Amino acid sequence: MKPNRLNRFSLLCSLICYLIVCCPPTLTAQQQPREVVRILAVGNSFSDDGVEYLDELAKAAGIRLIVGNLYIGGCSLERHWENVSKGLPAYDYRKNCEGVQSNTPKTSLLSALQDEPWDYITVQQVSQNSGLYDTYYPFMPSLLQYLRTHATNPGVRFAIHQVWAYACDSNHSGFANYDNDQSRMYREIVKTVNRVSRKEHIPIVIPSGTAIQTGRNLMGDRMTRDGFHLDYGLGRYIAACTWYETFFGPVEGNPFHPESVSPREAALGQRIAHTALQHPDEPGVLK
Repeated sequence: MKPNRLNRFSLLCSLICYLIVCCPPTLTAQQQPREVVRILAVGNSFSDDGVEYLDELAKAAGIRLIVGNLYIGGCSLERHWENVSKGLPAYDYRKNCEGVQSNTPKTSLLSALQDEPWDYITVQQVSQNSGLYDTYYPFMPSLLQYLRTHATNPGVRFAIHQVWAYACDSNHSGFANYDNDQSRMYREIVKTVNRVSRKEHIPIVIPSGTAIQTGRNLMGDRMTRDGFHLDYGLGRYIAACTWYETFFGPVEGNPFHPESVSPREAALGQRIAHTALQHPDEPGVLK
């Protein structure tokens, strides 16, 4: 190669290398990696029911999601606060990290709280006390203050889970708190959760109770597997759709549904969840 051509070739190579190193191609909006959304439930078996299908709904929508659940069956706010104040490693820490599930037993609330920079933290009362305002105090303010103080994300937002009433024929001993009346239990839960959320400045309510009650009005009282925990199929799916729409927006049209839920039931479940978000304080009429 002649000297002048060699010089031009060397210059061209240098220019290409510079452009590759210093000016990488810009990704389009569709190509940009999405931020991970992180949700931690300080809950019990009812939060377990609520998030069972949440990760699969998120994945189907292209949302990267990490969900943690601090699980003790039947755990009340009083017990959560006792665990915090005594530093007890009392929880099963159930975590779903973009579809990869794990369970770490004997975990403290603080350990799980600081495991991720959570975007959202949800709280709830044990089901039989969810409609009894006095049972939230003095534990809820102390628990919320602890969570705010020790969360590693200064922008964390809080939500309260409005759980569902029991089946009409439930034999749960706590049903007696509501005279074994499903409608009364539902109304008391809605009223109490709204009152607590206002008092404690909790900006988000997850209206699972309203969604399940709407489902019952449409399809009969078949949403639970034992009179209080949700059915593994449609009951849990409606709750998960409600959680999804609470945090991510409209769920209608999401292609995911478990095998036990038909496409027709899934479409109805999604409409129920959407209606519950529009009218969180009373069972909705689907349009």
